[in-house]
Amino acid sequence: MNHPLSLVAVVLVCLTTLAVGGLGLRLSRRTSDFYVAGRTVSPRLNASAIGGEYLSAASFLGVAGLVYGGGVDLLWLPVGYTLGYLVLLVMVAAPMRRSGAYTLPDFAEARLGSKAIRRVSSVLVVAIGWLYLLPQFQGASLTLTLVTGADSWVGGLVVMVVIAAAVGAGGMRSITFVQAVQYWVKLTALAVPAFVLLLLWFRDGHPAPVVPPEWSIPLTPTGPDDHPVYRTASTVLALCLGTMGLPHVLVRYYTNPDGTGARRTTVTVIALLGTFYLLPPVYGALGRVAFPELPAGVRPDSVVLRLPGELVGGLGGDVLTAMLAGGAFAAFLSTASGLAMSVTGVLDQELLRPRLARFTGGDAPGVRGFRFAAVAAVVIPYVLSRVTQPLGVATTVGLAFAVAAATFAPLIMLGVWWRRLSTTGAMAGLVVGGASTLFALGTTISSRTFDGWPAALLANPALWAVPLAGVTAVLVSLATPGRVPASTTRVLVRLHTPERVRLARSRVRD
Repeated sequence: MNHPLSLVAVVLVCLTTLAVGGLGLRLSRRTSDFYVAGRTVSPRLNASAIGGEYLSAASFLGVAGLVYGGGVDLLWLPVGYTLGYLVLLVMVAAPMRRSGAYTLPDFAEARLGSKAIRRVSSVLVVAIGWLYLLPQFQGASLTLTLVTGADSWVGGLVVMVVIAAAVGAGGMRSITFVQAVQYWVKLTALAVPAFVLLLLWFRDGHPAPVVPPEWSIPLTPTGPDDHPVYRTASTVLALCLGTMGLPHVLVRYYTNPDGTGARRTTVTVIALLGTFYLLPPVYGALGRVAFPELPAGVRPDSVVLRLPGELVGGLGGDVLTAMLAGGAFAAFLSTASGLAMSVTGVLDQELLRPRLARFTGGDAPGVRGFRFAAVAAVVIPYVLSRVTQPLGVATTVGLAFAVAAATFAPLIMLGVWWRRLSTTGAMAGLVVGGASTLFALGTTISSRTFDGWPAALLANPALWAVPLAGVTAVLVSLATPGRVPASTTRVLVRLHTPERVRLARSRVRD
């Protein structure tokens, strides 16, 4: 396909991203502006920004592709993505904001008083961020190649350059405005073609989709090595708890003014995500109408972009394809910017800032190190995206969720709610959860062949890795009560005391 209108839409989205990011450059002056937007982002703006960064290539293209290929079982994906924010709302949204941290490693060190845990958390943040960035670059390459015929390396390169410029320009302030705008761009770009395609399908009396029996019957095995009940349960658990452990999600809660704002943000996010996720399954089902079988070598992720040309054709099909291409690029840019922001913060604080300070004989210039880190945060995963075999955007993102669920979710929940968590127990949980999921990830990416239950367990590790990490952290903590930080009570009081109560107490003391 070669759609000039699609190229125009992509260029407009990129220019809008740079223009809105430039607004943040004028507003960003302090370190807190770059890291947490001065902690002044309103719940509505923050909710739109979270929706913008959370709805990634996996949501825009991948969910439809998986529903196209796997059928009704994959409808649990949008449920799990949205349910993750309900868990976040109930369990940790307000306490994480009250922690006063800039990054997730900041929280880990403040809660447990351990530099070692901070370093391990930093490594995991970078690993999860880069793993999540891979499908954004691969999806951008797929989109631009499909709609313009450009070489496969071009799309990812465009995303890399735009994101490095936007993040480096104004940090979190820039990214907040960019992501908020892009949520509404994505929703419009996906909704309008969906309604048009449905209207034409009903008007013209198209036949029902031609699907194999297992496509429309829930929890039907697709082969001897498939265990659909386990696969579905593990996927939903990974999405629910993985949301809590995604660094680019958590860092957004540090931008709210207080814990109440964090809760209001989460409620609004659930409404925004629920609205968006009504749409991708429509494309998956319509894809079965237009393409009962995809040609060899064609990825299911491309169904969304192929549908208008097949069902509408002509100028109308080109316009709808251009909308979808622009929306897909908005998805890549917004999610990649959030991921790059979280990785940049860690690289700057843990790697560049100490070394620049050593060379300058004092405190390193914050903005200079931040911008160097922004470049490194996107260049490395872009290179990796060119040398790794694409697994499908939703599959790769699902693995990133599994790693986050088995590492940071137990650390955060136990750190927020259990006073007996010890430094040794927290470290053991991080190591066990990280090692188990990264091993499963490595075998999946390397395409090693396993049969039966081993294949199912390694492809969907969350259901065994998350309990394993949590139980390990609890048992080791109970065995090492002397390693419980002395500051635990003080930190927990801070996490669970509403800001208005603390303010009232300070006024009484004054």
